[in-house]
Amino acid sequence: MNLDDLKARVSAAFADRDKLKEPFYVMAVKETVALLDRGVIRVAQKGADGWEVNAWVKEAILCFFAVSEMKVMEVAPFEFHDKIPLKKGLADAGVRVVPPGTVRYGAFCERGVVVMPGYVNIGAWVGAGTMVDTWATVGSCAQIGRNVHLSGGVGIGGVLEPPSATPVIIEDGAFIGSRAVIVEGVQVGEEAVIGANVVLTASTHIIDVTGENEVVHKGRVPARSVVIPGSRAKRFPAGEYQVPCALIIGQRSASTDSKTSLNHVLRDFAVAV
Repeated sequence: MNLDDLKARVSAAFADRDKLKEPFYVMAVKETVALLDRGVIRVAQKGADGWEVNAWVKEAILCFFAVSEMKVMEVAPFEFHDKIPLKKGLADAGVRVVPPGTVRYGAFCERGVVVMPGYVNIGAWVGAGTMVDTWATVGSCAQIGRNVHLSGGVGIGGVLEPPSATPVIIEDGAFIGSRAVIVEGVQVGEEAVIGANVVLTASTHIIDVTGENEVVHKGRVPARSVVIPGSRAKRFPAGEYQVPCALIIGQRSASTDSKTSLNHVLRDFAVAV
């Protein structure tokens, strides 16, 4: 079945769930998720004009939940009861998963990915050389680039619905500090450094304070930016209060390699990670 046929059948089943009673459509849904699991297709990919979302692939994931049955899965001494099995073939794929780390079927990890006791959900794509550190979570459909470090306790949100919505995207070489939370389709540009405890949502003001006048971004951290938690005053009927924001306080050097640049960032800007 070619991709055009898969797309047509999946979208038809998503629009009319009664079609999921027919094997013809169920097969298309399962084949799509199998291609996701092997990395043949992705929920989103970067094109010439930015990131493009394959909404029909998300539709397949949502339909997959509908056609999958709850099962008991035993990985001694653990027992799971779920609709989605765990990913298999990790050794052949060159992916390291440290117990009790979990990669769900339908997620794809390139060779060299390390998952400590963290979690990678269905639809996610994780690039080569990336570390998913202890208790870090990669939500459904999130796109994590190559040579990214997700520090301990990082929360990368899942974005499944609506299918057309852009997932959370962390581009190549980014460093996400401990307990940072990135949700609602926020994009973090290449080689950016996100300090510990930064929270980024679609509405978070990401304020570049490096110049004479502030520059406010929403939904995207520019490449090589160094970001820390901040707050700013906002007036409410009951009075003025401080609300969270994120502050861009500098840039990683473009003239050095990633490791050297990161060391300079941590030292020069005293970023907590």
